[in-house]
Amino acid sequence: MLDILIKGIITGFILSIMIGPVFFLLLETSIRKGVRAAIAFDLGVLLSDLIYILIALVFYAQVTKITSGEYGNIISIVGGVILIIFGLVTLLKKPKEDKKEADKQLNNQTKDLILLGLKGFLLNFANPGVIFYWITVIALGADGKKSADNAIDESTYWYILIIMVTFFSVDLLKIIGAKKLRPFITDNVLTGLNRLIGLIIIGTGILLVIKGFLDK
Repeated sequence: MLDILIKGIITGFILSIMIGPVFFLLLETSIRKGVRAAIAFDLGVLLSDLIYILIALVFYAQVTKITSGEYGNIISIVGGVILIIFGLVTLLKKPKEDKKEADKQLNNQTKDLILLGLKGFLLNFANPGVIFYWITVIALGADGKKSADNAIDESTYWYILIIMVTFFSVDLLKIIGAKKLRPFITDNVLTGLNRLIGLIIIGTGILLVIKGFLDK
């Protein structure tokens, strides 16, 4: 069990510090809208991860076959297009001028927090790369530990649980750390951060589309 604990913590930490669209948007949400908003966004991301994990666990062999075949190309292209659209919206969006009032309003409205959670969910779910790395993670956790009926061993479920707890814990540290930087953030910095995030999301989408066409 100790080796599962150590391996899960290390894997969760590595996944949580991977640089990508979600990483930057999580920090930006914490800086602009506060800790509660960033946690809502992160919970949306984690929910999409859980759905991908369930899909990978229940249909492990089938998902592996689909994502490595011709359908994998279609998934990459569609996911890439969605990310490009999402990135363009982010790139063109202007930060609210009155940040304090915007934060106060957002933190008092459950609807806004739900929308932020939905935003995190859709951004993460639209990236087909997520299902690929969860399949890899599950394969690493299983590590040949399958029963006679080809079911995944119980230790793999503990491995995934430890990863998710570590993942969320590190994200909380990122959210709190980013919040501490807020007094030093100006409107120009927010605008620049917004554009950077938009470009990163668009770039990720373009790479996925290119990958989808090249792998045909």
